[in-house]
Amino acid sequence: MIGEKLLLPIIIMSVLHFSYGQHMTEESCTIQLLIPGLKGEPGEKGQKGAPGRPGRLGPSGETGQTGIKGQKGLMGRYGKVGPSGMKGVKGDMGDPGSKGPNGEPGVPCECTPMRKMIGEMDIVVAQLSSELKFIKNALPSPAAVAGIKETDSKVYLLVKEEKRYSDAEVYCQTRGGHLAMPKDEGSNAAIAGYITEAGLNRVYIGINDLHHEGVFTYVDLSVMTTFSRWRKGEPNNAFDDEDCAEMVASGEWTDVACHPTMYFVCEFDKESA
Repeated sequence: MIGEKLLLPIIIMSVLHFSYGQHMTEESCTIQLLIPGLKGEPGEKGQKGAPGRPGRLGPSGETGQTGIKGQKGLMGRYGKVGPSGMKGVKGDMGDPGSKGPNGEPGVPCECTPMRKMIGEMDIVVAQLSSELKFIKNALPSPAAVAGIKETDSKVYLLVKEEKRYSDAEVYCQTRGGHLAMPKDEGSNAAIAGYITEAGLNRVYIGINDLHHEGVFTYVDLSVMTTFSRWRKGEPNNAFDDEDCAEMVASGEWTDVACHPTMYFVCEFDKESA
């Protein structure tokens, strides 16, 4: 192989020399031939070049598997104290405490008059408490009441709310009484005066013959005896539909139908009130 590389330039030189001899007389010229030399030995490795420009962003890789949950860290510092909350509902009363020691003896005095006064005050307080309880349980809204009337044994409440007869009786019963039942002249006059003072013409009272036609009784089912104040010609059961009773301002009674609505008077025993 080396011999072939050396032989090629010799042949070329011979051809050129021959051609040069023929044309020497015609034209003088200079010819330079560049013949590659032998391959040199590998040079030393050059220095590292400057970094190239960043390449394009590649596609996202697949989501890796969820790692194992780490251990719970230590408790952090306490935060600042927040604002006070709204006031809560008052709690139930606690159990009574133990009995305290006896006090020192009082100074001797004439206590009989004072004890008498305290006893009278206790009676008044008991009456006021009873009346207050009655007012809380029996009275509707103030606008619906035309005052209270009393006799020795009864308390009468005129209710200015129009109701049917049965509803009026239920109203009175839920408050511990009945529709008013005048059983003597005194109670009848008290109710009649009550109606007149309130500026009314008539009200339901606790008398009816719902259980036996023509036989009127009080709503507490007690029998009517000798007292009555029926208006002349009453009761007449007009249109075969008058089984309840009303009192007019004059104190007289008339039988009426039970389904119309009108004002009424409730009656309460003073002992229960």
